[in-house]
Amino acid sequence: MISELPKIGHLMKNIYTKTRFYIALAFVCLLFLVAHFLPFLLLATKVLFFIFVMLLIVDAVLLFRDKRGIGVVRVLPEKLSNGDENPINIWVKNNYVFPVSVEIIDEIPIQFQVRDISYSEKIKSKEEKNIQYTLRPTERGEYKFGFIYVYASTVIGFFAKRYYFQNEKELACYPSFLQMRKYELIAIHDRNSEFGIKKMRRIGYSKEFEQIKQYVSGDDYRNVNWKASARRNHLMVNQFQDERSQNVYSVIDKGRVMKMPFNGLTLLDYAINTALAISNIALKKDDKVGLLTFSKKIDFVLKARKSGSQIRLIQEALYNQETDFKETDFQKLYSIFKTRLSQRSLIMLYTNFESISGLNRQLPYLRKLARQHVLVVVFFKNTELDKFSAAKAKTVDQVYDKVIAEKLIFDKKVVVKEMKKYGIQSILTEPENLTINTINKYLELKARGVL
Repeated sequence: MISELPKIGHLMKNIYTKTRFYIALAFVCLLFLVAHFLPFLLLATKVLFFIFVMLLIVDAVLLFRDKRGIGVVRVLPEKLSNGDENPINIWVKNNYVFPVSVEIIDEIPIQFQVRDISYSEKIKSKEEKNIQYTLRPTERGEYKFGFIYVYASTVIGFFAKRYYFQNEKELACYPSFLQMRKYELIAIHDRNSEFGIKKMRRIGYSKEFEQIKQYVSGDDYRNVNWKASARRNHLMVNQFQDERSQNVYSVIDKGRVMKMPFNGLTLLDYAINTALAISNIALKKDDKVGLLTFSKKIDFVLKARKSGSQIRLIQEALYNQETDFKETDFQKLYSIFKTRLSQRSLIMLYTNFESISGLNRQLPYLRKLARQHVLVVVFFKNTELDKFSAAKAKTVDQVYDKVIAEKLIFDKKVVVKEMKKYGIQSILTEPENLTINTINKYLELKARGVL
């Protein structure tokens, strides 16, 4: 792994005394103190002191005679996946002719606020060893890795020599592409049955040709293929199937309701990760995918297309999305779908409603959208409220708090029923289950042919 060792930075203070040195020194001093009262121990104490000094010299010479005794390379992924465990590898090579013990300290990006990434290893002569750990970023953006420090010591263990390696690098943290690849297997293997979905075909006509087959009683005579019939000397008809390529839009609310954090990620980040995953699966299912983000105004629009570059464009667009702490304007959302994106589409709308009053302010625009498109409103359970509600109340104040929590939980269920009354489909989900529940809903709609 380490063919050429990285250049070592300029040596600063590079020798450190270890605990073993102080223990040995204290023992020798104690012997000298005892020898002051018991003179017959003085000779043995001087011999031990001489051995101690010789070991110090040998330890220092062994460590410092080879200036390039330790080599280190940090191996990073091309980019970080937000909300996922990203593997980081550190390869260490011992170029000494004897085994050494090393302590490795890695300067990870400041966003993690962790200063104890430290590993201890024993490495044989000329041996390479891989140390792997994982980092879970919770913010999109640039992450800068700093130096790697290595403290090497011999079996004597009085001194440690410090090496530091200028292995600085910046990585971009993108929406969860690891999650996207994970759920892509669902589309590749067409594992709909695992989600309890039954494939259904609609009766009707479409423009997508499937095959030419022999005429049977009941087939529409308007689909007779006369050329094929002449060649086969019996009636052949064109068979069509429901057109599979539909528009699927991921619409993300960037208002202040999406700033709420869960398990380190905001609701916006959960929505962004899911939008990327479901766009990828929709492409695998031969649908066209698009993206729209909005809050007080429409921030970004990517029209639905079915092309190899569409996922890359969606990923780049999602990379820079942030909440703006403003009240979301659903009227502008309705207007843009009425004027610029009027073709019937499946709209996966990621937002959050904490109460029925919050829904009622936006319900007129959602109802209008649902008349022209297949609208699925995706919003979130407050898992903290669920935990609080399940806990036993011990004081009067806790009883009041618990009643309020149960009222808020009930309001979420009322929101689902209210939308269902007007033909608006919804997903009420825990943030951590958002992706799988949304994919399940998409595959269900796809199988039922509601588009």
